[in-house]
Amino acid sequence: MNSKSNRRNFIRNASIGAAVSTLFPQIVSAAFEAEQVKKIIFEKNDVVLFQGDSITDWGRAYDNRVPNTSNTLGAGFVLPLAGGLLLDFPDKNLQIYNKGIAGNKVFQLADRWETDCIAIKPNVLSILVGVNDFSHTLFYDYKGTVETYLNDYRQLLKWTKKALPNVKLVIGEPFVVRTGKLVTDKWFPAFDAYRKAARDIAIEFNAPFIPFQAVFDKALTLAPAGYWSIDGIHPTVAGAALMARAWREIVS
Repeated sequence: MNSKSNRRNFIRNASIGAAVSTLFPQIVSAAFEAEQVKKIIFEKNDVVLFQGDSITDWGRAYDNRVPNTSNTLGAGFVLPLAGGLLLDFPDKNLQIYNKGIAGNKVFQLADRWETDCIAIKPNVLSILVGVNDFSHTLFYDYKGTVETYLNDYRQLLKWTKKALPNVKLVIGEPFVVRTGKLVTDKWFPAFDAYRKAARDIAIEFNAPFIPFQAVFDKALTLAPAGYWSIDGIHPTVAGAALMARAWREIVS
């Protein structure tokens, strides 16, 4: 690639970056317009736990059990989100953990829930799960249905609320970005039912709901799919920052 091409790419990427940084708050706020936004308030010494699949996991060190460290938090959306929370609430002494595991479906969260959730005793529990519950029916021999997903999710949260009655739940919406790689037309409309199921769970348990699909859909007006997602499922660095910004909408 010659120097002129390098310069054109630099100018193009710089322009995208400037637009994104300027319009970030508006994009996220617009995605929440259709929501009845429930807020969470952090208390001093709150334990904050993020749970889910690879989107949450994102290379965290499984053997590191110390909160608030980059090894513990991974390199995905939890890292910029945790950094912002720790920066903005130094008086709260928040203890932030990431226990996401790549490939997990809801029933696999349940298999490790006693150790990876209940024993940690979170005050705030954020869950993003569902893309594998659907995609594994396409790419692997998984026979689960959206009813399986919904019922497993409901049972998981009933267990959680029984063990931790005062825990503040946060439900993230499963989402995809149509990059033309992993995500194709064969995902739809079936995948939309999983998104609705997650929303229904949030309503049933009176939990804040993060409309990640709407957030990414709005973001596509600023930059193409590949800017936000590597393969349609996993976010880029920009996509992770977008997710972190969306999550902050529910913080009072």
